[in-house]
Parts: sequence; C-alpha cells; structure tokens
Amino acid sequence: MTQFIIRRLLQSIPTLIGASIIIFLIFAMAPGDYVTSQLQNPKMTEERAAQLRALYGLDKPLPERYISWASGVLKGDLGDSLMFKKPVIQVINDFIWNSFILGVAIMFFEWLIASIIGIYSAIRQYSVFDTIATLLVFILYSLPSFFLGLVMLKVFAVDLKWFPLGGMITTGSNYTGWAHIVDVAKHMVLPVATLTLISVGGLSRYFRANMLEVIKQDYIRTARAKGLKERTVIFKHALRNALLPLITLFTLELPSLFAGAMITERIFNWPGIGKVVLEGIYIRDYPLFLGYTMLITVLTILANILADVLYGVADPRVRLK
Repeated sequence: MTQFIIRRLLQSIPTLIGASIIIFLIFAMAPGDYVTSQLQNPKMTEERAAQLRALYGLDKPLPERYISWASGVLKGDLGDSLMFKKPVIQVINDFIWNSFILGVAIMFFEWLIASIIGIYSAIRQYSVFDTIATLLVFILYSLPSFFLGLVMLKVFAVDLKWFPLGGMITTGSNYTGWAHIVDVAKHMVLPVATLTLISVGGLSRYFRANMLEVIKQDYIRTARAKGLKERTVIFKHALRNALLPLITLFTLELPSLFAGAMITERIFNWPGIGKVVLEGIYIRDYPLFLGYTMLITVLTILANILADVLYGVADPRVRLK
C-alpha cells in the first residue's frame, strides 16, 4: 500500500507540471491584464501603465514569467494578489474556510437525501414514489443555480422573512459562542438548500442505478431464498456492494469542499473563496486565480489517489499493485 501511494505521488508530478503550464498559458495569453483593467481610470496614463507592467513583471517573456511563477510555487509562494495587495496564500486562507463550511454542509445533505431517494426508488422501481422522485430531481437538476438561488431569496428571505438576505453573519452583531454558531447557521440555510437541491438529482440516479444492478444479482436472490429479512438483504448485502462504485465519486467531490461556489456565493453574498475569485477575474487578478486553480488541481490529484486506496480497502478483490 505504501509503495503504491508513493508511486502514484511520483507519477502525479508530470501531471502537475503539465497542468501548471496549461493553466499559466491560459491566463497569460488571455486578452488584457490587471493594468489593462485599470486604464478605465482617467488618471492612469500610458507611462504609468508601462511602469506598472514592469513592476508586476507583465512585460517579461512568457517562459521567464512561467519559470518565475513556478519557482515561487515550489517554495510555497503563490505571489501577491493584485486586488488585496497581500500574498495569495493569505487571501486563500482568509476565505477558503468559509467555503469549506458551506461545502461540508452541502455534501452531507446531498449524500443523505440522494441515498434515501436512490435506494427507495430502486427498491420500489416504477412505483409512484419512483416516478415522482425522478421527475422532481430532474427538474431541480436542470435549474441554474442563480435562478433557484434568486427564487429562494425572493420567497424565504424577502416575502416570508424566515432567513437573512445574505452574508455570513448579521451586520453589526457581536455574537459569540453558541449565538454566533446559530447566526451563521441561519445565513447558511438558503445557499446550502440551493446547491443541495441542484446536486442531489444526479447523485440519486447513481444510487438508484447501482442498487438496481446489485439487487438483480444471484447472491441477493440466494439471500432472500435463505429467508433473510428484506432489511438485512438490502442494507447488509446489496447496499454495501452498491456503494463501491460511489467511493470514487465521493472522493472526487472532496476538492469541491475547498473550491467554493462562485455564482451561489455571489448571489447570497457569502464571503467564500468562490466569490472572491470571481471578483478577481473581473479585474484580472491572475496571481489569485492561478494560485486558486493550482490548489484545486493538487487537491483533485490527491483525491484520485485517495479514491484508488479506499476502493482497494473497501473491496478486498481489488489489489493495489
């Protein structure tokens, strides 16, 4: 197992190098830069713009700029954010944990609801519940996050006034301890509900499809023929094997805990990394976006390795060599 993990980590190095080159070239070759976005200021002259480009190293050849950036990444220096005027690592650390809190809640409810709907739909295939659940999840799955988010705000925040309009805490509040946790939880309800409702559709279909495939196997019919209770057959024998293909899907979702939700965080004014990076894109804060993208790339590669390891642990028939 240890040798497998080490080998996979070493194999991921060329992938990281290739990904870093592609990511850097995409942003470096995009039209305009941070200085270009500042030219809208009437006080910004061409001479001053040239000075800023030299200051930020934007006037250097692409290979030199990449080597400078990549060498900094290897040292743990992702550069300075042009928007916040401080290190990118500090900016990410300031906002990514707000997105992490949101992501954990979304993943918990997404997998809980999807598993219930998917398993019950498989057990009661073509029933009224299965038909209605399929219709609802596909309707929700097709809705854009910004549309559903705005509807949730209109109904539950503006009309019914059950939840706050946005933000993470109540403006001007000085809550501490349990009161602070409750305040944050109230602000989380609408964004969590929005993203959970949208994402639960696809996952519930995975649960349903895997359960349908497993419950038709010979060993399930044998378990029933032995007189085992249906609950035991479903949850001890069928569900355990149906979850195996979902291990990969679960681990690949782990980077999303840190990725944030750009559109949803913007709609609900949630101070997460997704909202910050989206604002950085508008003003072409490429150091921030480069650092953020590389972080998600590294987490995705690690998630793939974790998926292989967990699959081997969950299924003894899989041998990691």
